Amino acid sequence: MTAVGKTLIVGSGPAGLTAGIYAARAGLNPLLIEGGEPGGQLTQTPEIGNWPGAKDQPSGYELIDSLTGHAKALGVRFISGEVVSCSLQDKVKKLTLDNGTVLEALTVIIATGAQARYLNVKGEEQYKGAGVSACATCDGFFFKGKDVAVVGGGSAAFVEALYLTTICNKIYLVHRREGFRAEQVLIDRLQAKAAEGKAEFVLNATVDEVVGDGTKVTGLVLNVQGEKRSLQVDGVFAAVGHTPATGFLRDSGVILDESGYIVLKGGERESATSVAGVFAAGDCADKVYRQAITSAGTGCKAALDAEHYLLENS
Repeated sequence: MTAVGKTLIVGSGPAGLTAGIYAARAGLNPLLIEGGEPGGQLTQTPEIGNWPGAKDQPSGYELIDSLTGHAKALGVRFISGEVVSCSLQDKVKKLTLDNGTVLEALTVIIATGAQARYLNVKGEEQYKGAGVSACATCDGFFFKGKDVAVVGGGSAAFVEALYLTTICNKIYLVHRREGFRAEQVLIDRLQAKAAEGKAEFVLNATVDEVVGDGTKVTGLVLNVQGEKRSLQVDGVFAAVGHTPATGFLRDSGVILDESGYIVLKGGERESATSVAGVFAAGDCADKVYRQAITSAGTGCKAALDAEHYLLENS
């Protein structure tokens, strides 16, 4: 067991690294737990064209490497491991790692992110980053003027599809049922796009396979009510939800919503959770924006809120 420190940060994506940078500058001597996938899901993104100032479109790995170097230069300490359990209700917070190490601190910033759910079909893994995506805002630009498919039937799928109609030539919305779980206003808007020839609904259909030429996606094989159908598209966007990495918080006192996202208290200190001294940043508490830059911004807020908490409770 380590000596009590001021701040533990769980997660090494943009939210966790930014929290580390701000916490270090505030003199909180932060220790950052990297998690099972150091750098988070951003490391799998081949190009980032919407990070302010990075007009050379770095890869996600390059951006994370730059943020990590910045954090280390400021004195942020890093430790490998994944949190498997925690005790957060007392003034001194305790986190237990998968190797048995127990870490203690007066504040904790949770920035564990969320993993996009994919389709788990043949060819999908091969073409991730080469036509397969789970974020239209992140990757839609690369499909300007092309035909793409969005798979899903909830509001998120319709928002993705509507966004892509402003960039792409045509959108195919592939859904396994006839009806949708999306808001009616979104359905109406996409139906209007379909009337213009910008969108097409492919219903009662599931994806059997993502096909490509070895370097990029060229189409999908669908099962439409038992019949095979080939769909020629240059990209496919999975819009079937995300899973926040918050399992270790069950029974911790930190309130989660029905999907597992951390519920923030709001108010003046926006990153505060239901447990005093515990703050959250990034996709584990954000089911709306899910962008690297918004995650970084919330990491900044969490570090500043942790600093304020320590000043008030010293």
